[in-house]
Amino acid sequence: MNALDPHLLIVDDDERIRDLLKKFLQRNGFLVSAARDAAHARRILEGLEFDLIVMDVMMPGEDGISLTRSLRETMTTPILLLTARGETDDRIAGLEAGADDYLGKPFEPKELLLRINAILRRMPETPSEQTAPKILQLGPIRYDISRGEMWQGSDLVRLTATESQLMRIFSARPGEPISRTTLVEELGRDRGQAQERAVDVQITRLRRKIEPDPKQPRYLQTVRGAGYMLAPD
Repeated sequence: MNALDPHLLIVDDDERIRDLLKKFLQRNGFLVSAARDAAHARRILEGLEFDLIVMDVMMPGEDGISLTRSLRETMTTPILLLTARGETDDRIAGLEAGADDYLGKPFEPKELLLRINAILRRMPETPSEQTAPKILQLGPIRYDISRGEMWQGSDLVRLTATESQLMRIFSARPGEPISRTTLVEELGRDRGQAQERAVDVQITRLRRKIEPDPKQPRYLQTVRGAGYMLAPD
């Protein structure tokens, strides 16, 4: 391992699962820290930055969804939630709270690894060279395509990994409707209606950040029968 290895934080109250995940991920090239509950995770996050957080939903005290919602107020670190299989409400609630993906328990460690790598690939990279920025204007919001950054005035608008990837997809084809199926594929998700509904949740969250009135979207439009379309000024 070296300083460039992605650093993950595992948050799970089950010591056996924590240890198994930590050893498995370390064997696959990650730096890994672990927290036993939300309060422990908060203390660790005060002093360290992570590339991704893997968090169980069901924990004593503050649960994973509540912690996700709280963390989203100050950070954009990708979050992968571990949920009880079949608990659709928890999964949707987790996405609405700001999670980037979820995985139902029990799961194959290899699937967890694939999902982690998929999320990390979606994170915007820092440009290696200074290039002339390409800007999309969305009313008071401007989106720098080359940097993958969104600004409102002098304030940086925080985007999650999935929101950032959605903006990259839409900004590459402004004015062109993109189907939910295509968005699922380009986000690296498995096909299916559940994933398309998850995309709808992510679109709703993104609209809250770029639309003056998210209920009547001007810039991230729904095109009936065709999908979604980014319509910059």
